[in-house]
Amino acid sequence: MDTSGLNIKIERTTNSKLSSIDWDNLPFGQVFSDHMLVMDYKDGEWKEPKIEAFENLSLHPATSAIHYGQSIFEGLKAYRKDDGNIAIFRPDMNAKRFVESCERMCMPVIPEDVFVKLVSALIKEDSEWCPKKEGYSLYIRPFLFGTDDYIGIKPSDTYKFIIFTCPVGAYYSEPLNVKIEEKYTRASEGGVGRAKTAGNYAASLYPAKLGKEAGYHQLVWTDGKEHKYIEESGTMNIMFVIDGKLITPSEDSDTILRGITKRTVVEVAQSWGMEVEERKITVDEIIAAIEAGRLTEAFGAGTAATIAQIKMIGFRDEKFELPAVENREFSNKVYTYLEKVKRGKVEDQNNWVFSV
Repeated sequence: MDTSGLNIKIERTTNSKLSSIDWDNLPFGQVFSDHMLVMDYKDGEWKEPKIEAFENLSLHPATSAIHYGQSIFEGLKAYRKDDGNIAIFRPDMNAKRFVESCERMCMPVIPEDVFVKLVSALIKEDSEWCPKKEGYSLYIRPFLFGTDDYIGIKPSDTYKFIIFTCPVGAYYSEPLNVKIEEKYTRASEGGVGRAKTAGNYAASLYPAKLGKEAGYHQLVWTDGKEHKYIEESGTMNIMFVIDGKLITPSEDSDTILRGITKRTVVEVAQSWGMEVEERKITVDEIIAAIEAGRLTEAFGAGTAATIAQIKMIGFRDEKFELPAVENREFSNKVYTYLEKVKRGKVEDQNNWVFSV
């Protein structure tokens, strides 16, 4: 795909919904901006991208993604900076992960620079949809799915890539109760756990439903072989502070999604001189650390969740209450720091912020 002269056709909506939005009440993922970007893959190449009015899609009943699951997505955010400009946080990492998902799911790759340019173009078009209120942001959802009207198990020959955006507030409004899952499995070695593919999330819905009925907001997934090792949570990677060290599951396994917020937190911790361990973590180790008072913080890290504090961990028939959220030195500090970086309140020393 030629990236040097990327042309994007723009057909603006004649019926903007902008004036009807209640900016003080933005339920996550339910309010959609005026436009979306669409790009089709056909005859072995990507066609011209187009920004058009956000609207319903028309699909053939035999659309291959519906039947055979060739569907991947990303999630990233744009922020309104203090000077009024808009910036996207680390879109290059989302672009890289999208390529990895494409390859694993046997789908045509979108070059990383093209991905970033397309995201940026849509944000420019709908810049007024980026909230001005502190604590709010513009969530960005790029996704790709197979579109062959063919009933047969093979990679699709045609695909549709779409980006749309949602102005959002917080994903979680309170600290979380989580349950360590020992029966159901999110991903197994050799599977698609590292790809951000729709089927991974579909498979998690039933055990998450059971967890919710038992009073938990999310599950903490364990390895599919022994259910011995901590992997990640439903909407986020998971991190712990034990004996003053930041400890998080290693991403060497192909069962864990490479988290962008998690990677950022690790890099910040290292820059602050904090000892970081990325390794296998057993469930027994976590429970023992809680019981001994050595585990002082547990939190999730993700684009939607940002830094999500965990207040209670359930394991089998026990519930372990964790130290008070307001006393958590590292996770509160890193949350505040990242918010300041995203909004231009402090210097972006690592070039994480991409200006639109």
